[in-house]
Amino acid sequence: MSVCPAIKSLKPYQGGKPVSELYRELELEHIVKLASNENPLGVGPRVQKAVQQAITEINRYPDGNGFELKQAIGEHLNVDISCVTLGNGSNDILELVARAYVCHVDDEVVFSEYAFVVYPLVTQALGAKAVVTKSKNFGYDLDAMFAAISDKTKLVFIANPNNPTGTLLSNKAIFQFLKQVQKSVVVVLDQAYFEYLDVEDRAIEWLKEFDNLIITRTFSKAYALAGLRVGYSVSSAKIADYLNRIRQPFNVNHIAQIAAISALADDSFLTRSILANKNGLIQLSKGLDELQLSYIKSFANFIALKVDDAADIYQKLLTKGFIVRPVEMENYLRVSIGTLKENNDFLEALKSVL
Repeated sequence: MSVCPAIKSLKPYQGGKPVSELYRELELEHIVKLASNENPLGVGPRVQKAVQQAITEINRYPDGNGFELKQAIGEHLNVDISCVTLGNGSNDILELVARAYVCHVDDEVVFSEYAFVVYPLVTQALGAKAVVTKSKNFGYDLDAMFAAISDKTKLVFIANPNNPTGTLLSNKAIFQFLKQVQKSVVVVLDQAYFEYLDVEDRAIEWLKEFDNLIITRTFSKAYALAGLRVGYSVSSAKIADYLNRIRQPFNVNHIAQIAAISALADDSFLTRSILANKNGLIQLSKGLDELQLSYIKSFANFIALKVDDAADIYQKLLTKGFIVRPVEMENYLRVSIGTLKENNDFLEALKSVL
């Protein structure tokens, strides 16, 4: 049997080490996972109640069109539901977009170095050409990205805030970039960590001006639904129609849809999540300063910090019961924001292994 050459050389996505895996390896009594940028506050009370009620209905298929969830998102963002596409996490949407617009081996996809690892994965899986631009202070160099666009470019990925660096582009910079890019090139603005910015939502208004813009967001981070895998995109109705043609019929399960609707309505939990993250960022930053470690200023729910030997420190932290994330930047580790106690315990563990 033969398989596509691009698939043969593809390295699958590796998530953060699960707690259960570390327990099997070391049988530690206390393990703290700070590797996958999850919400440390757990599940909001409204979501818990809604999920418990929805469990009695899981003998039925979910609404394949996700009407009620799309309606809730539409009301939340003031957009028509015809512009919304639902995904099994926003990763699902990223793959759908690539499948829809990258069709030939000489098609090009532009993204920055130190960007979300899924961008090169979906590009390679389709056998297309990845055009990777140099970063600027660990963030995006939009001038370099625009210069990299050619007549073969089909897609541009921009994460803002960026993962794994946590850097942030200004609304003005992104808007100017969108004005420059030719309409034949689709631009994906990946805003998985948008809610943590706690700012006015300007990007949605840009959809009225740019038919080639797709905005992706997720319920996995600030809304604390990582285990249910539900994300979405907002775009022109035309793009949404194309994406809905190729997505799996029931790609967002019933429990996930019910939970997401409830999460959108729970402003109190979202506010607590944003505040906890803000305080946690301050706490970790101060602790890293005291340890005289350099780190990248983050606008998300994690910090990328530099150590002398990241692989060694990562392994030593595992023995202390702390799971963090090695990233592609040399000798950097990405650490998710935990609770105040988890952050403090992590800093003590880090100090002990340095």
